[in-house]
Amino acid sequence: MSVRQVVGSVGAVAGIGVWLAVTSVQVTAHHAFAAEFDAERPVEFNGTVTKVEWINPHVWIHLDVEKDDGTTENWAFEAGTPNVLFRRGFTRRSLLPGTDVLVDGYQAKDGTNRANGRDITLADGTKLFLGSSGTGAPWELARPGVDTVAEPR
Repeated sequence: MSVRQVVGSVGAVAGIGVWLAVTSVQVTAHHAFAAEFDAERPVEFNGTVTKVEWINPHVWIHLDVEKDDGTTENWAFEAGTPNVLFRRGFTRRSLLPGTDVLVDGYQAKDGTNRANGRDITLADGTKLFLGSSGTGAPWELARPGVDTVAEPR
C-alpha cells in the first residue's frame, strides 16, 4: 500500500468520523426501575388528573394531590409505553383532566414528586396496571395484603 493510499484511507475514516459527530442526534438512554425509583418508598395517592402525556418512551400521568394541611401538590407518575397501556385497556379518554383516581407506585430516589406508577384505580373501581417493569409488575411476586387475600377458614 502506498503512502498516498494510507493517507487517503485515514482521511476517509476521519471524514466519516467528523460527519457522524456533526450529524448525530441526541439519544436519551432508557433507564431501569432501580436506577431512578426506590422500591423501599411506596406511595399511594388519591388525586385529580391534571395532565396525561402520551409520549414515548413512557406515559406520564400528573395528579393534583391534597395534602393534610389543605394545600395541593402535583405528582407525576411514570407509566408504561402508550402501546402497552392501550393493550391493557386504557384509551386517550380514560384519564382526562378532572378524573379522580387512586394511584400507587414507588417514589423517585431524588425525593421529588415523581413516582413509578404500579396501579391506577378509576372512580368506578376499575383497576389497571400502569406498566411498571420494576417492583410490583404482575409477573412478579404478589404484595402481601395488597395483591393477596387471606384464605377462607
